[in-house]
Amino acid sequence: MHATLINGGVTTPEGFTAAGVYCGIKAPNPITHPLDLCLIKSTSGPVPAAAVFTTNLAVAAPVVISRDHLTRTRGLCAGAVVNSGCANACTGEAGTAVAHAMAAAAAAALGCSDDLVFIASTGTIGMPLNLDKIKAGVLAASAALSVEGGYEATRAIMTTDPFPKSCAAVCDTPKGRVTVGGMTKGSGMIEPRMATMLGFLTTDAKVSPQVLQAALRRVCDETFNAITVDGECSTNDCVLLMASGASGIEITDPADPALIEPLREVAGHLAREIVRGGEGATKLVTVRVTGAASLADARLAARTICNSPLVKTAIHGGDPNWGRLIAAAGRSGAHFVLDRASVQIGDVDLFVTGVPYDERTEAAASVLLQPQMVITVDLGTGGSGEATMWTCDFSEEYVKINAEYRT
Repeated sequence: MHATLINGGVTTPEGFTAAGVYCGIKAPNPITHPLDLCLIKSTSGPVPAAAVFTTNLAVAAPVVISRDHLTRTRGLCAGAVVNSGCANACTGEAGTAVAHAMAAAAAAALGCSDDLVFIASTGTIGMPLNLDKIKAGVLAASAALSVEGGYEATRAIMTTDPFPKSCAAVCDTPKGRVTVGGMTKGSGMIEPRMATMLGFLTTDAKVSPQVLQAALRRVCDETFNAITVDGECSTNDCVLLMASGASGIEITDPADPALIEPLREVAGHLAREIVRGGEGATKLVTVRVTGAASLADARLAARTICNSPLVKTAIHGGDPNWGRLIAAAGRSGAHFVLDRASVQIGDVDLFVTGVPYDERTEAAASVLLQPQMVITVDLGTGGSGEATMWTCDFSEEYVKINAEYRT
């Protein structure tokens, strides 16, 4: 069963509306016209939902509250409200009170109880979130809810993102078509330790919260948990998946390709778009690790390679320094056999079973000049463990963006 990626977003599956508005949380800009609050609504009331959250112990108030809401409702959700421009993280009791009030304002607008609302915030840590602006934004967004509002909703969750990220996918089954849509934001402070950014996914499949949770966790491990921009795990990361059931196609197995395949297509595309739009990024890099003793070892080595500043700066400079790749793999903690290890950049073999081929450097360097590339490292254990992760290069612009983030 195959899923096809299409243009769309969170409102592409039937049963959802959305809106994005400006309420003054971000500084006004007459050129870019920023949006800073979005609302997503289930048009049929509470529906099954699942989520994954940051593992950072410096957790933001919206994450704590949304996690609690889904627990209390046993996996039901009527909608989500999201603001950008302020993370409402590390803001103490005042921040928690504002987060609760944010949920209450959205609940009033959606016509449901507070615990059926998912809330999320993104932006600068430690800043107080202005409740009056949030309330005004929720009112404006609720009046603007529509199927066509998905694009504005996507814009409203952006911070340093260079472009909005949304898509959809369809999967035709013997019972009919299943659709999945989604949007995400993330550009810096990206490290896969759950789902490192904000992500919102929807489907018209009929799925229980338990099956939905298992499917989301599986897909996140293969997509959102397989990306890194800078090795930083945020305080606010979360991914929410809601299922309207509007298609009437019931999914009872979390591994059912009718759900997994379109979900994987959407999450995978959005995850790679985060890396492609990473702060200061000029190159999207796919890192494949093969020959590992286990899947866990393959993922460990891939993560270490992807997060290595020396690897990322070499890629930016077009330097096919295979030694940095080998060194990163060797220090990763994964089982590693140097005499049988290999490195390939694109289709150029630079290091084969422990033997360097430096005469191929020029060919490998030409691969690194491309905007997208694949780097493969075999750990040499003879094992069948394989993993793929995505990262980007480190540029001068990344340093500039983060040095000036608050000034």
